Amino acid sequence: MLLPVLGLVLVALCGLLVLGLATARVGVLATVIGVVAAVLPVAVVVATFLWIDRWEPEPASLLLLSFCWGAFVATLTALLINDTASAVGDMLLGNGNGDKFSAIVSAPLVEEAVKALPVLAVLLRRSHEFDGLVDGIVYAGFSAAGFAFTENIYYFGRAFAEYGFGDATSAGVLAAFILRGVLSPFAHPLFTVLTGIGIGIAARTASKQVRFLAPLGGYLAAVSLHALWNASATLGGATTFINVYFLIMVPMFLGVLLLVLWQRRREQRVVAAALPEMAESRWIARSEMELLASLAGRRQWRRQARRESGRAAGRAVGAYQASVTELAFLRRNLACGNAEPGANRRHAELLAVLRSVRAEAVRLANGDRQETESIPQRG
Repeated sequence: MLLPVLGLVLVALCGLLVLGLATARVGVLATVIGVVAAVLPVAVVVATFLWIDRWEPEPASLLLLSFCWGAFVATLTALLINDTASAVGDMLLGNGNGDKFSAIVSAPLVEEAVKALPVLAVLLRRSHEFDGLVDGIVYAGFSAAGFAFTENIYYFGRAFAEYGFGDATSAGVLAAFILRGVLSPFAHPLFTVLTGIGIGIAARTASKQVRFLAPLGGYLAAVSLHALWNASATLGGATTFINVYFLIMVPMFLGVLLLVLWQRRREQRVVAAALPEMAESRWIARSEMELLASLAGRRQWRRQARRESGRAAGRAVGAYQASVTELAFLRRNLACGNAEPGANRRHAELLAVLRSVRAEAVRLANGDRQETESIPQRG
């Protein structure tokens, strides 16, 4: 129990320090303006990663911890190291060059490393919650979203402190918001997602070489893209920045989006393929197979349960659907020989959870009647 408590205390202390540093640098009002301006972009980014995570939602506590790590611990670590690198750069390269060295070299190396730590931690400490590429993308995205949120607070606050609100064509909060909140809200998540993809590949391979090289390759790709992005803004002019944005960043974003869509489709096929055998074993009812096989069917089922039997019934149906998905993924890994040691014990545990949450969903949907053949789906 002591380790989680110490972790929460560390995150809280880092959050207070980051807030204090931001306030000391730009002032209270500017910090408040920065927070308000930073909320909308981060809400869009978080909603996107929650959408990606729909088939097998990760525990909310781990997602929140990843976000807070990125928002507080990663930003404080990066701030301290980057400021030190900037000072060293000024001494070695001359005044004015330290910030460039920090932006192009130190920031990509340090920030991508600290943002990826929650993804590695989940893989190493909660490996049963890590099913592959999508999980790597989601945890990396949440950590990077937290980092971008805190960074945007500072940049928006500094823009207000120096230039006020401004407008879309002059320096100020509006110009900073268009650049960071409209044109590039997914910049930090895109960088870190590359590392998350590498870790996701490592999670589902039996090759020791791939387990080492995939995360390393993802990290180097994230660092390279981050360095290129910072260099285009620091060293290049407007034309260079626009070229990098449209010729590199946008295609990379679209490529990752296509990968996500392909993985979501793959997850749907894994679940659909497992349902007939699960019905044959009487773990689920045959009448539920069609609804469990699609996200639209699942969503409709939860809404029906909430409307007819209350919120608790809707949550119970959602928990049942999630347990079906998790069991389907584990059975797929067992069949392919990719399961980790202890997978059979984990299978028994998941099966017990599925039966328990299914019984609870049936009880709530039927008003405590002892009917367990199928969870009602129609009025």
